[in-house]
Amino acid sequence: MNLIRPYGDTTGDGMVQLSFTLPIEHSKVAEGAAVQLANKMGMDPALVVHAKAMGDGFTFFVVYGRVNHLVDPSTVEVVERDYPLLTPKEANAAIKRSMRRRLVVVGGCIGTDAHTVGIDAILNIKGFAGEKGLEYYRELKVVNLGAQVSVPQLVEAARAEKADAVLVSQVVTQRDAHLLNTREMSAAFREAYPSDKRPLLVVGGPRFDETMADELGVDRVFTRGTTPGEVASFIVHRIAGPRPARNQEKAS
Repeated sequence: MNLIRPYGDTTGDGMVQLSFTLPIEHSKVAEGAAVQLANKMGMDPALVVHAKAMGDGFTFFVVYGRVNHLVDPSTVEVVERDYPLLTPKEANAAIKRSMRRRLVVVGGCIGTDAHTVGIDAILNIKGFAGEKGLEYYRELKVVNLGAQVSVPQLVEAARAEKADAVLVSQVVTQRDAHLLNTREMSAAFREAYPSDKRPLLVVGGPRFDETMADELGVDRVFTRGTTPGEVASFIVHRIAGPRPARNQEKAS
């Protein structure tokens, strides 16, 4: 058992840094309240190292202190990549060999979400992190619906374009809007399509938990830092990959 402890100034000292906002005017009382909160969260001692007023009635804090908690990495659950990373050339060849037509991808931001940076980074040819977006792939037809797309509009566009995969980006997370929107979307696609005809559903955003795919009713959840190549490789693997692998996934 390889238990580990947070590191701050010296190995194993248990020091951590925490930031949060309290709905209170900046004052000594406010800083005391921040320390009290940190203490209740298990930081002892705790020291306010930064405090700044954030408009009327709000203060932002950074607190530094010691915790006694240990972490066991062997019990951590993550979603490991279970498909090979493909170059655009390899992805194009796989699609051409398996489908004999272009693979259709429809994407956008649903609900009131107007933040297209994420979906554009994956779909637009300029891409992200030095990788070209899906528009760069010769054998992919990409339809980017942009921002504030309603779920019925997304389903309608997917049907009209005969989409093989649907990509949704969600940045707005207040009151778990990203989770509610995703569940609404997956339910709408289940209602609109027979189970064997539904397009691949992929969602992404900075606040998603990648282990929640089954709970949300989608095929994959991507989190912060995902590159276009990772998304393209997953889509190609699931839709145009070797037949035995796809059958094994469905059986499981």
